[in-house]
Amino acid sequence: MSGWLILAAIVAYVVCLKCIYYRYRRSLGKPFEYVLNALPSRQTNGGEVKALIVTAHPDDECMFFGPTIIRLVEFKVSVHLLCLSEGDYYHQGAQRKQELFDSCAKLGIPSSRISIINHRKLPDDPKAEWSISLAASVIAKHLEAHSFNVVLTFDGSGVSGHANHISVYKAVRHLAATDQAPTDCRFLSLVTVGLLRKYASFLELPLSWLLPSSLCCIVGSEGYSQCKAAMLCHRTQLVWFRYLYVAFSRYMYVNTFQVIPQAPTAHKSF
Repeated sequence: MSGWLILAAIVAYVVCLKCIYYRYRRSLGKPFEYVLNALPSRQTNGGEVKALIVTAHPDDECMFFGPTIIRLVEFKVSVHLLCLSEGDYYHQGAQRKQELFDSCAKLGIPSSRISIINHRKLPDDPKAEWSISLAASVIAKHLEAHSFNVVLTFDGSGVSGHANHISVYKAVRHLAATDQAPTDCRFLSLVTVGLLRKYASFLELPLSWLLPSSLCCIVGSEGYSQCKAAMLCHRTQLVWFRYLYVAFSRYMYVNTFQVIPQAPTAHKSF
C-alpha cells in the first residue's frame, strides 16, 4: 500500500508541474506582467517595455537570469544587459567578453544592447566589495542614456554569495532609493534560495510559484535547453562543478523576484 501511495504522490507532483508550466508557457506569469503593465501614467504592452539586466560578470546572465531573459524576449520586451566587469580574475577578460556576446545571442539579446564595463575599481574578485557610489553612478549613467521601464539584478545575498554580486545589488538599491531613479521604472531583485531549493532543478517549481511575495518567471524544457546552450558558450568557465550547476540548478528553469523599494518622492507603488 505504501508503494502505491508513493507512486500516487509522484504522479500528483508531476501533474502539478505540468499544470504550472502550461499555465505560464504563453506569458511571463500574471504577477510579472503586472509589473510591466502597471507603469505610472501609461498603458503599455510588452513591445513598448525596455528591461535592463545588471550583472557583475560574463556568465551571470545565463547562470542566474536565463529564464527571465528568455521570457522577456518572448514577450517582445527590448532586453539590454549591463555587465559591470569583464570577468578578468584569471586574466581572461578579452575571451570572456566574446563569450558573453555569444551567450547573449543564444538568449536573444543582440550585441548592440550589451554594455561591458572595464574599470580598475570594479575588479572581478570574489573578495572585492565594490564602491557602491561608483557602481551606482555607472548604472545611473546607463539609465540616463536609455528609457528603461524595468531593472533587474541580484538580491542582497547575490545567489552565490559573491561579493561582486552583492555590491551590484547594493548599488541598484542605493540608486532606487534616490531621486536619480527614473520615475517610470521598476527595480527588481533576484531571490536567493537555500541550498536544497537551489539544486532541486525543476522539482522546485511549485514552491517558487506558490510563494505570494515573489514574481515568478518560468521556462520549460525548451527554455532550459536555451539556457544550457548559452552557458556552454562560456568555455573558460566550464569546470566540472558548473556542469553540475547546469544539470541541477533551479535558476536554469525559474527565477523569482522581489521589488526593490524606491524613493517615496517618485510616488511609485504597486
